[in-house]
Order: sequence, then structure tokens, then C-alpha cells
Amino acid sequence: MSSRILILDYGSQWTQLIARRVREARVYSEIHPPTRSIEWVRDWQPTGIVLSGGPASVYGEDVPTADPALLAIAPVLGICYGMNLIAHLSGGAVVPSERREYGRAALQIDDPTGIFAGFARGERITVWMNHGDQVRTLPPHYRLMGESGNSPIAAIRHESKPIYGVQFHPEVAHTPRGADIIANFLFTVCRAEPAWTTGAFIEGHVADIARRVGEARVIAGLSGGVDSAVAAALVHRAVGDRLTCIFVDTGLLRHGEREQVERTFRRHLEIPLVTVDAEARFLDALEGVDDPEQKRRIIGHTFIDVFEEAAREVERAPGAPVEYLVQGTLYPDVIESVSPRGGPSVTIKTHHNVGGLKPGMRFALVEPLRELFKDEVRHVGRELGLPEEMVGRHPFPGPGLAIRVLGPVSRPVLQRLRHADAIYLDEIREAGLYADIWQAFCVFLPVRSVGVMGEFRTYDNVIALRAVTSTDGMTADWFPFPHDVLARIATRIINEVAGVNRVVYDVSSKPPATIEWE
Repeated sequence: MSSRILILDYGSQWTQLIARRVREARVYSEIHPPTRSIEWVRDWQPTGIVLSGGPASVYGEDVPTADPALLAIAPVLGICYGMNLIAHLSGGAVVPSERREYGRAALQIDDPTGIFAGFARGERITVWMNHGDQVRTLPPHYRLMGESGNSPIAAIRHESKPIYGVQFHPEVAHTPRGADIIANFLFTVCRAEPAWTTGAFIEGHVADIARRVGEARVIAGLSGGVDSAVAAALVHRAVGDRLTCIFVDTGLLRHGEREQVERTFRRHLEIPLVTVDAEARFLDALEGVDDPEQKRRIIGHTFIDVFEEAAREVERAPGAPVEYLVQGTLYPDVIESVSPRGGPSVTIKTHHNVGGLKPGMRFALVEPLRELFKDEVRHVGRELGLPEEMVGRHPFPGPGLAIRVLGPVSRPVLQRLRHADAIYLDEIREAGLYADIWQAFCVFLPVRSVGVMGEFRTYDNVIALRAVTSTDGMTADWFPFPHDVLARIATRIINEVAGVNRVVYDVSSKPPATIEWE
């Protein structure tokens, strides 16, 4: 079995960063809630275990914890709350800090072994702290590894077992040598093998899909985005022409999306493709609906209704029955649907690929990308031969432009938004900025404002521009456009899109905002 790291999520905002850092070191990782049983963990056979940070205090009531037996299954690294939990379970004292510590701190290395291998004794490194508790006394058989001005016990290890804890966050970019610490845990402590590669992923999943599907036929829904395209290409590698792709033109797509999908799948990849024009059906179902969660549910249910009808047409062709549906669920979608306590998380927004499907759907799901982050999906797509114009596209939500219209969706509003969005992306490409931006799009706001155009008063619509930089979409910063580019975008939209007289730019980061507005 290949090396793999189990990450138990105690609620940190940066838990996914831990998984990403591990995978960047070419070791497979998965995030699970701490409610997993000891038997489950043993059966999973982790090469190492990471206990994440979290907002709770280990000495509080009804807080997530762990069975002490966990510490004997595999090497363990506790981060922040995870370190406090190790100390608490092992007989140490964890208390509120006299001064809460958020931000950069200087850590002095007292024991340059294990996770600090390659560091110098007495070396001071910059780390990122984010805690209100601290270990006051070490548990029996534990030793001090590092200290900071506010945390006299900032890093610990067991004297004979491969158990380590750090009060700071090595997974964030603000800890410059955090990657070295994580690599030491993976390769010095856990003796992991760096075998997690795109090629290995494709090879393993092609075999798994072929084995699972057998001789049945499969359908895949294409949205025009990266995820569905890569998922379909991967399944096609496994089952060949027993896959039929169905592209539903919902009327909620970006400019030129239908044409690009048809060109890529029919001409470039030669994958069987059926196109269904369902614009009127979706718009009728969405008429008068302004709640974003209701929009997502309606779109998900309508999509499956259309799909089932199209699938019945496919089934009439000679061959085995259609039994499987390919879906481009990604790992962040899966993680965000589970809370640290093991149940449903608080709903920020329903993920179209996780919570938006009808109960009782008759197809079994094939989700070949549910272990991947977005950039990993792009790597897989390139290796599968998808063109860069599709693999390099900015993310696009399953519900499409419907959740970029704040308020009821209608054909005239969609036409304005689609036109504005095309101008926006065209100017970004013209400025050579497209590859520097994780995601850029327009939002149609449910407000009108007074303007003056051609000496006449106007009372027209407002378009908001959104552009962010990110690694995986879990955190994001707004993109600092050159002023002349932003001015050119606004001028073109106002001049060329009928009914728009004002353009605004969103300078919110994630968190506290989300990337999409709905």
C-alpha cells in the first residue's frame, strides 16, 4: 500500500492547507472528522496522523477529542489544538494563555531532531501563531523542542515514541519553513514514500472505474467547466465508447460555452456527445425565485430530470443499460460537507455536486475526482490530453449564471450579465492577466442607480466585478488590477451592455466573504 497521511479535522480554518502541503510533498492525504473510531483508523492503516488546529479548548465541555489509543497507531503530529490535545490526553496541563497570540512570532529551536531535523539548536525561526490556550506543564515522558516569548512550551515530542506537537501552524505561508517541518514529519518521522503523482492517480483510477462499471454503460454531464470535462475524460479512458456525454444547455452558461464543449468533445477527444437545449425549461422553473439555496435545488433537480430523459434516449441504442452517472465532485466539496463533529457542517452554501441532487436518483454515481483539489484536477486534465483552453479555464459553478444574478433570473438579465462577463474576460486576457487570476466573473446586482448618459438621466442596473487569487479556492484575496485595466473594463461594459450604467469592484477576501456572491 502507498504511503498516506490521515488528517483529523478539529475545525481549523487551515485544515485543508495541511492536506495540500502533504500532497505537494507527493504523499497522499485525506481529511476525516475526529469521530472516526479507533477500529476505523487502524483499518485505514495511516502512515502518519495529523491532528489539526481548532477553535475549541481541550479542557472545555462537549469538545472534540480523541481516544488516547490513537497515539499508538502511527506517528502523530499535533498542530495547535492538536498539540494541546496530545498534552491533555497524556497528562499535561493546558490552560488559557495570559495573552492570546495571533500572528507572527519568533520560535527558538531547542531540540533540532525529528520534525526539526536540519535546523540548528538555538535557531530562531518565524512562525504563525493562532491560539488562546497553551501547554502549562509537559506530560510525563515528553520533552521541550521549541519556545516563543508568549509560549514557553511551543513544540514538544515524546522521548521515545514518534509523537510531536507544535503550537504554531506550519501549514500556512506565514511560517516560512513550515514546508521543511511537514517534510521532516513525512519523511524523517513517518518514513513515507513520495509516490502520489498525477500519473499514478490516473492509472489507479482508470483500473478502479473499469472494475466497478464492468460492462455497463455510463453517462457524464458536461457543464463547460474544468471538473466535469476532466471527470468525463478520465472515465472515457476507462470505459471507452460505453461513455456517452450529455451536455445540457441550461441557458445559464457563459458566452461561447456550448460551442467550446461541442468542439472539444466531438472533434478533439472524439467522445460520444449528446446536446440538449433546455434553456426554456430551466428558466421556467426559476421564474420568480430569488433565494440562492432554492435556485441551487431547482437547478439540481431540473438537471437530473433532463438527464434522465436524455439517458432514456441513450438507453434505446443497442448495448447494456445505462447504470452510472459521472459527476465532477472535488475534494473541497466533500470536506466542506462534514463538520469536525462528524455530522453535517453549517451550510454556507449547498455544493451543487454534493447536496443539490434529487433523492432517489436511479443512477449510481461515479465521482473520479472526489479525492482531488482543483489544481490537481488541472494536472490530470493536461495529462489526459484536454486542450489548455478548457483545462486552464477559471472555475464555474454548477448552477451557472443563475447564482451570479442576485434576485430572480430572467432571459434579459442573463443576456446583460453574459455580455458583461464576456467583455470582462476578454479585457483580462487582452491585458495578459488571465493566468494570474484564480477566478473572475461579473455579478448582476438587484439594485438600480441614477446615471447620466448622453445628457440624459438614466436609472439602470449595476454590475459588480469579482476577481480573486487563490491556490485552491479555500482562501482567496481580491486581485489588484492595474487602474487602467479596471477603467477600460468598466467603460466597455457601460458603453456596450444595454441597461447598465454603473460598475463596481469587489475587494473582499475569503474569508470573511465567499468567492461567489451566492
